[in-house]
Amino acid sequence: RYQPTWGSLDARPLPAWFDEAKFGVFIHWGVFSVPSFGSEWFWWYWQKEKREPYVKFMDTNYPPGFSYEDFGPLFTAEFFDANQWADVLKDSGAKYVVLTSKHHEGFTLWGSKYSWNWNAVDVGPKRDLVAELATAVRNRTDLHFGLYHSLFEWFNPLFLEDATNAFKTQKNPTSKSLPELYEIVTKYQPEIIWSDGDGNAPDTYWNSTGFLAWLYNDSPVRDTVVTNDRWGAGSICAHGGFYTCSDRYNPGRLLPRKWENCMTIDRGSWGYRRDARLRDYLAIEDLVQQLAETVSCGGNLLMNIGPTHDGRIAVVFEERLRQVGAWLKVNGEAIYGTKPWRAQNDTVTPGVWYTFSPKEGKVNAIFLNWPVSGILELGEPQAKLGETQVKLAGYKELLKWVALGEKGMVIALPQLTPQQLPCQWGWTLQLTAVN
Repeated sequence: RYQPTWGSLDARPLPAWFDEAKFGVFIHWGVFSVPSFGSEWFWWYWQKEKREPYVKFMDTNYPPGFSYEDFGPLFTAEFFDANQWADVLKDSGAKYVVLTSKHHEGFTLWGSKYSWNWNAVDVGPKRDLVAELATAVRNRTDLHFGLYHSLFEWFNPLFLEDATNAFKTQKNPTSKSLPELYEIVTKYQPEIIWSDGDGNAPDTYWNSTGFLAWLYNDSPVRDTVVTNDRWGAGSICAHGGFYTCSDRYNPGRLLPRKWENCMTIDRGSWGYRRDARLRDYLAIEDLVQQLAETVSCGGNLLMNIGPTHDGRIAVVFEERLRQVGAWLKVNGEAIYGTKPWRAQNDTVTPGVWYTFSPKEGKVNAIFLNWPVSGILELGEPQAKLGETQVKLAGYKELLKWVALGEKGMVIALPQLTPQQLPCQWGWTLQLTAVN
């Protein structure tokens, strides 16, 4: 049994499914989707920091005395169709999904008995959004279902009181955040608990190790659940299951522990925002590059979308997800279930990232630029005459190659028209019998 100490908890082996999955979709949805302006930190920027664009937005568009709580009934979700979301998630090629069950605003997307009158069953949609998505994902896909949960809440009086007491009192954890965590695990059995928002309080204040010991020992998901590293000030990149280290974390090198790059298609916000411009959204080329870099360095990519207040996945997000899915249909063997190779990227040609498929013994070289010459030079693989074979994923015939001394090879790519290419945005060479 795991003890409620970091030494014991950190020694727990990470369930294998998470490393094999490689790619997940993050969904930031909540009351912040109603103003859908600037950022999901809308309440904080408007009321606490009083940032000028936010104050002006409210003064111009809402009556005097309008409070953030007044956005609650406007979070309506009338177009939310969990089955349609599940189908989009499936077509994205993702293997897991993480939904914000509660962000820093404290509004729960399920009818929590610890969030009276500030949850999606009592206010707004009058529906259990967590249950609907969990059911649809499990019925229609093979994705693992996960939940994000914020430990602290910006303006919760109990948290503010504890903070004033320098976290010597624990009113917020004992009556709000911990009961909610036990509630979502017992009720929805998520296979990921993605914790966030420590409010600068230590893990001892949140009693994170006590909760994790229960999660790993006695909870209904004890054998399959994975957790991240955001369990209190100082635990990020140091304790927990997999490491996130920071938002949009992409070290570009191999790390000793399993990690995840959580990033968002909209460069400026995690929640949906109506003031976004096309240039704010990452192009599919950027996303394929992020996926190749992240997986080659041993990480998972968690790619975020922000649905609208009425429950739609905006068309631009749906398109990006389906594009990634189309790319993975051709190149999935170079992503799913792979391990990092001895070299992560090529020494001679930039924009080439390696992964290793242990079952087939194949080295995958993902290249992001198709060379004008039709010749691709790789500095890392050691090829053997008469043994090494080179294949382009999605193309039938073997490719011709020449070895370069001790290490390295030159590969002749097939002469194809743009229509004949197996895919766009990046391609995979599968190399067998290289050192």
